[in-house]
Amino acid sequence: MARISFEDVSKVYDDGTRAVEDFDLEIADGEFMVLVGPSGCGKTTALRMLAGLEEISEGQIRIADRVVNDLTPRERDIAMVFQSYALYPHLSVYDNIAFSLKLHKVPKAEIDKRVRDAARILDLEPFLKRKPKALSGGQRQRVAMGRAIVRQPSAFLMDEPLSNLDAKLRVQMRAEISELQRSLGVTTLYVTHDQVEALTMGDRVAVMRKGELQQAAEPQELYDSPVNLFVAGFIGSPAMNMLEATLHRDDGTLKVVTGSQEIPLSEETLGQRPALRGYEDRQVVLGIRPEDLEDSKLAGETAHGGTLQGKVTLREALGAEILIHFSVDAPPAFTADVRELAEDVGDAERAEAHAKKSSAILVGRFGARSRVRAGERVDVAVDTRQLHFFDLDTGLGIYG
Repeated sequence: MARISFEDVSKVYDDGTRAVEDFDLEIADGEFMVLVGPSGCGKTTALRMLAGLEEISEGQIRIADRVVNDLTPRERDIAMVFQSYALYPHLSVYDNIAFSLKLHKVPKAEIDKRVRDAARILDLEPFLKRKPKALSGGQRQRVAMGRAIVRQPSAFLMDEPLSNLDAKLRVQMRAEISELQRSLGVTTLYVTHDQVEALTMGDRVAVMRKGELQQAAEPQELYDSPVNLFVAGFIGSPAMNMLEATLHRDDGTLKVVTGSQEIPLSEETLGQRPALRGYEDRQVVLGIRPEDLEDSKLAGETAHGGTLQGKVTLREALGAEILIHFSVDAPPAFTADVRELAEDVGDAERAEAHAKKSSAILVGRFGARSRVRAGERVDVAVDTRQLHFFDLDTGLGIYG
């Protein structure tokens, strides 16, 4: 096991492209760190520099307090699990797992012990004599994990290892990898573009954007206190609703005004975000998580005085909950951060078209007992304690 540190690390290609810029990140001994971000943000490049597969242009990388900039991948004492299983089709599961140990001339008895121990941990014992073509996708990924485990490395590096699996199997393998990492206690850097995967697996999650680290924190902190609009919009599914708004004081009450909608802010909200007082009569971006919106008929005390009025455009019944898409007379936010998030999911043109309208489409996570239907007017309760606010110019969160 080992602590890993990136110290002002940058990657500059020959054409001048800066894929990673001044990257600083500490990964504690035994920690499961997830690196997440949109395609092209530099997360895989950062992992490949740690692995020794990409040269480091600037800065230092340390593994167990040893600078590894000039060491070969073999000398770094790490094991990688890739998106592609990269199994040898002509070898059995046993021989695939044992392959690297044989290359390093590990004694036969030790190889057998390590392979069988890994197979037991990964529930592969019944399949040791099979060839990869006789295995399911999840079983092949376990073999790839077994190949990494038997090396007993200081750190695991995983690059989108679940992206080739179907949705149900990904959920299962997420749990298995998390349990395995915790039982082994091996320092792990895990790269993914899937923010749900990141939140459910990582001890901490580091969000990257255009080669730069935006925020590294425990999953709940990242979700509850995003440092900026980009992190707020990237983390969460469905994504955070974002509106242009103005803070205005009326009869002593500070209200957030967006289009024809007004939401009074409680003293509890202002106590959590005292810096909001400095934004009176200024434009901000208002962020609302879908779970903080509810059918007012079901909300009870959760509204805390805040409501939005809209018209239902789509109802998605999911059994335990309903996703309600509804239009409101309020301007959608469309900053550079929001555009980039829309581009990542291939929705930039539609988002820009909506931004030119005076109404926005919001998503609420309603209780399953809600009876609202498409085409109906709806009053939506807002939990004002959970609202998010961002500076319109800088995109930074407004907190203390």
